[in-house]
Amino acid sequence: MRKNRVLLAAAAAVTALALTGCGGGGDDGAGKIPTAGDGSPSGTGKATAGAGNGSDGGKDEVTAYVEARRAWVKCLRENHVDAPDPDANGQVDLGDGRTLKKNPAYLKASEKCSSLNPAVPAEIERRLAPKLTPEQIKTQFAYADCMQKHGAPDFPDPEPDGNVYGDVQWDSTTAAAKQAARTCAPIIGDPVEQGTGKG
Repeated sequence: MRKNRVLLAAAAAVTALALTGCGGGGDDGAGKIPTAGDGSPSGTGKATAGAGNGSDGGKDEVTAYVEARRAWVKCLRENHVDAPDPDANGQVDLGDGRTLKKNPAYLKASEKCSSLNPAVPAEIERRLAPKLTPEQIKTQFAYADCMQKHGAPDFPDPEPDGNVYGDVQWDSTTAAAKQAARTCAPIIGDPVEQGTGKG
């Protein structure tokens, strides 16, 4: 059964995008592409749950993550990709995501170096999460409640700041979950899918 991963809550991203024009992942309009654990733009990688557990030889998760990202960048450079150093949160400015997806050198290097690209710690997700207004937070809770009541009981509850962190999964493949998404879409301002009419 395929499960959909919720990173920074899709609904939170939609709401934040509507009011701010940028979200927690992807191209932020300034060419910065935060990348996740599989070398793809942020939002598609798998994140680890919990933060600062010191499981890596006494290093906290963030330090270990940034160091691993440096090793990943080094590998990209060795494979002919001009990648800059990661910032303090391990984010790497690789330019426009659409261009990257068409760049054979990047695709080849990304595949070669994928084993070095670490999972995104929940603490980094928290740092990069959009800051939601009280109204937006209320919307996220209303959306989660609607989804849970209309066919997606495993849809995640947001944390108090309105975002969802860690490796949270829910089954979006059932007919009931798809119907719930259509029913609840107006809460977050998504257009409602109109099915084909019966004649």
